[in-house]
Amino acid sequence: MQGTVGELGEFGLIRELTARLPKTPAVELGPGDDAAVVTAPDGRVVATTDVLIEGRHFRRDWSTAYDVGRKSAAQNLADIAAMGAVPTALLLGLVVPADLPTTWATELMDGLRDECQVAGAGVVGGDVVRGETITLAITALGDLQGRAPVTRSGAQPGDVVAVTGWLGWSAAGLTVLARGFRSPRAFVEAHRRPEPPYHAGPAAAELGATAMIDVSDGLVADLGHVAAASAVDIDLRAADFDVPAQMADIGQAVGVDPLVWVLSGGEDHAIAATFPPGVQLPARWRVVGTVTGASRPGARGRVTVDGAPWERTAGWDHFAE
Repeated sequence: MQGTVGELGEFGLIRELTARLPKTPAVELGPGDDAAVVTAPDGRVVATTDVLIEGRHFRRDWSTAYDVGRKSAAQNLADIAAMGAVPTALLLGLVVPADLPTTWATELMDGLRDECQVAGAGVVGGDVVRGETITLAITALGDLQGRAPVTRSGAQPGDVVAVTGWLGWSAAGLTVLARGFRSPRAFVEAHRRPEPPYHAGPAAAELGATAMIDVSDGLVADLGHVAAASAVDIDLRAADFDVPAQMADIGQAVGVDPLVWVLSGGEDHAIAATFPPGVQLPARWRVVGTVTGASRPGARGRVTVDGAPWERTAGWDHFAE
């Protein structure tokens, strides 16, 4: 498809984007009306939202439009899964400059659509606005299917801490890209298109997870939210983390301890959860620590590594320099 979104016009662009979307079982009414209708058999709707801005969250010289679509969908759908819910629907608010090639926008939609299909959800609507900087505002919805939501506030002293999914891969890939390289490809692709373990969230809820969180800003930082909400202390064991040989090689080449990526790197969208001791976890889960006890009175809970504070980079903060 040739031309720009400005030449196509707002409603022409909407037609091009929505024509690429299939219908999914949870969607009674998709794009084309004033609002979509999404079923909620549980009677409750799990909802989350995120914003991605070009230059802050993605670069067009590093990622294709399709990559951006996959990534933006993944980071929202992962939040749904981390509540113990099944993703059902996604809405897109899209800000683009008038001179943006139409193919960029349609490839973005293809990425959104395909990532939603991986999670079992559908793109059900949104809005398109002209602006100077490409911005995506994503809202994702999910269904608990009768389960109680798994929040950040339920961790108990004595629980084990376990993770599933990749840790540190996206951060390693970002480091490679920032140095002008495009390989090792597996790590670069992990940054461009994270692969959250969507199925693991609802499964963890069924297994009795007491607290759960999507690892988007770094494991230590995100478990810090669990510790604060649950008023507990958490200790991680460095030796229990998997550091692939190729990640170690990248770290050696650039002078970075790969454990920093594993514990502080974000955007892999792994899932971290706490479970009562004795729960038999599937092989895809790795136990990496324990909830050591209730936090001190007046404290917000803390996360340590091998009994000591983690004094390196803690994780991502949008307002940190």
